[in-house]
Amino acid sequence: MTTPARAAICRGNTEPFAIEDVELDDLRPDELRVRIVACGVCHTDMAVRDEQLPVPLPVVLGHEGAGIVEEVGSAVTVAKPGDRVVMSFNSCGTCPSCEVDAPTYCYNFFPHNWSGTRADGSPVMFKGGENMNANFFGQSSFATHAIAHEANTVKVPDSAAHIPLAQIAPIGCGLMTGAGAVLRSMKVRAGMPIAVFGAGTVGMAAIMAAKIAGANPIIAVDVNDGRLELAKELGATHAFNGKNDAIGKIKELVPQGLGYVFDTTGINSIIQDAWGLLAPMGICGIVGASDPKANLTFNEAEFMGGGRRVMGILGGDSDVGSFLVELLDYHVNGQFPYEKLIGYFDFSEINEAFHASEDGSVVKPVLKIGEE
Repeated sequence: MTTPARAAICRGNTEPFAIEDVELDDLRPDELRVRIVACGVCHTDMAVRDEQLPVPLPVVLGHEGAGIVEEVGSAVTVAKPGDRVVMSFNSCGTCPSCEVDAPTYCYNFFPHNWSGTRADGSPVMFKGGENMNANFFGQSSFATHAIAHEANTVKVPDSAAHIPLAQIAPIGCGLMTGAGAVLRSMKVRAGMPIAVFGAGTVGMAAIMAAKIAGANPIIAVDVNDGRLELAKELGATHAFNGKNDAIGKIKELVPQGLGYVFDTTGINSIIQDAWGLLAPMGICGIVGASDPKANLTFNEAEFMGGGRRVMGILGGDSDVGSFLVELLDYHVNGQFPYEKLIGYFDFSEINEAFHASEDGSVVKPVLKIGEE
């Protein structure tokens, strides 16, 4: 028996999101039905809307959802009805990457997150009796209700019981990616210099995590002076506008070179200039969504001779469960104050939320969809 819901349907960038009636399929053994309280808006949602990613349209997006569990399948152990949960990306659990707790590099990422159906091809959502593309990142949380999975659902710990779910929601993607890049992927060492290029959600999360790691100096680079000021509030020791010779200023500040460069822009010229700032054994971590045709060019002798590394990063090398709980602990302790990035919008204002993200007026829009 299907469950009625309301969902924001994306039909591409030629028309706005439309909130319409849908139905959710019956649960499989490893699935949960969650009543969504809030969901963050992420750049990846925009990339699908703009057909930059191979996700079928029309589709129900949303992959930073948080809510209350209503029902669970027979094999679910991560949560029970009534639990507060936050959701992230899905994974198969059995491939070589998943076997070593690296689910962000799941060999079967596409069918579990971007196919519009379950991995076996069956739909999780219907509209007027017809199949509707959903199961985006194993959730599709731009909706009043969503079907999630054992692998991508995390029970909010008791230590964060006082934090509203609308505040917790965005931790499941962009924040996790930026913080994980610093704490897990690059494993930033205390006392080492880092520069973060791009002060959006991912970059700001990296700056907060760099402060947790004890990096010094922590340099933010962006072209938005307002965001640079916020970056300093969140932990950056220095902030340089990319239009005003930021590369030269970093060379002057850290003549021995950077231990770490973290790029969130996806612009190859910026990445190449930033790579040139690395000290011996320095690491350049890349998460920005690049043009699929873009290439990078580095000097081979400098690359090899200095032991420098370039690292592609997905999801901050997160294993979902334990890392999200770790980030929530930092948040509760005041070390990861990402609430300063959030602007709240009602579900009916989803198009306004997307616009606010794109024009830079809000770093992290969050949709309030239901009541706790």
